[in-house]
Amino acid sequence: MDVTKPEQIKDAHHKVIEKMQDKGLWAVVNNAGIIHFPIDGELIPMDDYKKCMAVNFFGAVEVTKAFLPLLRKSKGRLVTISSMGGKVPLQRLAAYNSTKAALTMFSSIIRQELSKWGVKVSIILPGGFRTSLMGTSDMWDKMEKNVLDQLPQEVQEDYGQDYLFLNKDFLRLMSAQSSPDFTPVLQDVQHAISAKSPSPFYAPGKLAYLWVCFASFSPTCLFDYIMQKTFGQGCIMPRALSVAD
Repeated sequence: MDVTKPEQIKDAHHKVIEKMQDKGLWAVVNNAGIIHFPIDGELIPMDDYKKCMAVNFFGAVEVTKAFLPLLRKSKGRLVTISSMGGKVPLQRLAAYNSTKAALTMFSSIIRQELSKWGVKVSIILPGGFRTSLMGTSDMWDKMEKNVLDQLPQEVQEDYGQDYLFLNKDFLRLMSAQSSPDFTPVLQDVQHAISAKSPSPFYAPGKLAYLWVCFASFSPTCLFDYIMQKTFGQGCIMPRALSVAD
């Protein structure tokens, strides 16, 4: 179902009601998500910001609101798959991470509000997993072209082609560091749905929990330094800064 289309959400809701009849629905898992071409936040087209927000945040909110009456009836479970990026600022992912941060906050508030109804809410913050979200090389080529086509000439000159095209290396790094086995995510979803006392947060994936803790508790200057060393673009700088040096 396309979570950006209210009529499809209503149709799914109607079908669930027909199936459940007078019974409540035990669990809803919000899993829809899209990502944009990874590049500096200044360079991400506004359309990409809006598309990410429409799917990753507004879609999940609308699905949640539609099905909450059924969950309240059964005192069931609401499980939202957000991202480690909803807690950890990651360069080149300004649009994606911002939507996941909004989704994480929404789910955290809903968790408090639904506790009086007996509904338990869990948020899953996966690290890097190689799913269909990553897309194909053809898709990334089209997304990159869309970014470059919308950049003002002045901005293109300030950043320079060497810097702009370096983001394909970041894509390869993302793919190489992502695990092809997303069993840990499925296990956490299963636990959130079936355990008597599910955790409010899960962070499956290599070092995901440590990154979340590090972002939450480390001094900002230390965090920024480590992130720059880990996820920065090395010695490549925007053309205007290289000329200035």
